[in-house]
Amino acid sequence: MINRIRDKLRPGLRLIEPFTGSGAVFLNTDYERYLLADTNPDLINLYKQLVEEGQPFINYCHTLFIKGNSKAQYYRSREQFNRAGDIRRKSALFLYLNRHCYNGLVRYNSRGEFNTPFGLYKKPYFPELEMQKFLQCAKRAEFVHADFQHCMKTAVAGDVIYCDPPYVPLTRTACFTDYHTGGFGWDDQLQLIQLAKCLTDKGVQIVISNHDTAPIRKLYREAGASITRFEVRRTISANTGNRGKVGELLAVFN
Repeated sequence: MINRIRDKLRPGLRLIEPFTGSGAVFLNTDYERYLLADTNPDLINLYKQLVEEGQPFINYCHTLFIKGNSKAQYYRSREQFNRAGDIRRKSALFLYLNRHCYNGLVRYNSRGEFNTPFGLYKKPYFPELEMQKFLQCAKRAEFVHADFQHCMKTAVAGDVIYCDPPYVPLTRTACFTDYHTGGFGWDDQLQLIQLAKCLTDKGVQIVISNHDTAPIRKLYREAGASITRFEVRRTISANTGNRGKVGELLAVFN
């Protein structure tokens, strides 16, 4: 989706991402400054640790990858992660779990414990080059552990915001939103839209991605956004037969 997203983002001095996730948009754009936020403290701590320590931290993370790729090792590491108090150790384990767990899915239970099962990969890839690239790009970025409201309210005229919130479910049973404890429900979708409308009046552009569903289209259109609809292929489903194309959209508030 990156080319579609870049086509919608206008030039500016700063790009704000309230739902940073993997940082794919940040890594594939060229703004002078970035404000990158996420509600997942483990993710933000990993990014901060990488920025603060650089190559020595990359080397430290690599030591976890050379200990073998067994189910027993994975579950021992997952237990260590859920009990860890040291930020450096926990950040390295977070990267290890993400590369060794099922489909790279970051998922937590109601107690805030990482609970994604083992991924059964023969030889998980250690992303050293990607971490080095990230480190170079991060010189222009500020990373914060914050919710979307706190992050977006710091925007000023001329800023550009890209929002990639947890998507609305396509069906009543497809309701997983807990990439971190707390979830993201319909009320949160409404608050995001209201905040986008307010910031547009202050000279901030907001681009939001979501599933292309009738309620979401209605919500964005009534809020005055322009909408682009398209199909993308999903690869996270446990059932390979369900990994087909689904409708997505980009809503632009100018």
